[in-house]
Parts: sequence; structure tokens; C-alpha cells
Amino acid sequence: MAERSAVGKVTHYFDRIGVAVLRLSATLKVGDGIEIEGKDTKLAQKVESMQVNHKGMETCKAGEEVAIKVDSAVHEGDTVYKV
Repeated sequence: MAERSAVGKVTHYFDRIGVAVLRLSATLKVGDGIEIEGKDTKLAQKVESMQVNHKGMETCKAGEEVAIKVDSAVHEGDTVYKV
């Protein structure tokens, strides 16, 4: 299995637009592979784009809340891993 480390948690999910808000505990960049896991969630994808306050970002740091488009539903409290 690939090396992975937790980079944040899902704080909100907007199901109508398929966007998750993450509170980061480590740096995350566009192009990074991520896995989102929780009780009812198991999702692997690449970060295609990130926004902070509706502004596109390439890199975000620990402590920031970022919005990313996700391929399927996620849930509040799910853990986000970088792979």
C-alpha cells in the first residue's frame, strides 16, 4: 500500500455542487493524490483545483479551510490523506 499521511478533515459537504470543505493539518497542492475515508466513505482522486474564499489556489497550508471538487459524496468528519 502506498505511503499516506493525514492532511485534514472534511468540515462540510455541499452535495448539490459536489464540493467538500477541508480544514488542513498539512500542506496540500493541486495535483496531489488524496484519499478521503470515514465510516461510510472511501474515495480516491486527484486534487484538480482548490479555492479559499472563492479564490483559486495552487498550494494551501495547515490551518486553512479549502474547498475542493470531489468525485462522490463525503461526510463531515471524514479524514483526508495525501497518497
